[in-house]
Amino acid sequence: MSVTADIARSYLRPGEVIRRRLAEGPREDKALAILMAASALSYVAGLPALRRAAFLGEGPPFDEAAAGALLGGLVLAPLVFYALAAASHVVARALGGRGSWYGARLALFWALLAASPVILLRGLVLGLIGPGPQATLVGVLAAAAFLSIWLRGLWVAETAAAR
Repeated sequence: MSVTADIARSYLRPGEVIRRRLAEGPREDKALAILMAASALSYVAGLPALRRAAFLGEGPPFDEAAAGALLGGLVLAPLVFYALAAASHVVARALGGRGSWYGARLALFWALLAASPVILLRGLVLGLIGPGPQATLVGVLAAAAFLSIWLRGLWVAETAAAR
């Protein structure tokens, strides 16, 4: 299936998507590509808010803010996500999980990519309307989508080995 079809399916059946992707075998290149795509989309999602803040004089100039966001979003954040995936696998192991390190990474990275449409929407809301109840609502929806897809995917990744 295509990536966009899998993203849409992840909102209804994330376990099925992760199970199918795990069946392809451990592919670190694909996992890294998923993470970098999610990081790039998150970076793009933040640009409207940075532009708004620079235009209103509420922050640094746009080019400086964008450069800082690029460093944080495409260089530092992936390292944090690798550490978070490792920590989630350690916790899952302590709770009886039998999955692999790769499965934990794939579940987290896929959840980041699958939640990117809602993250992009939040970026648009922040850029066009600014902070407020609308941005908070979309942010809560983005967090709920991410957590739901991640935890259900992690469950499949950690229990798939037991089957």
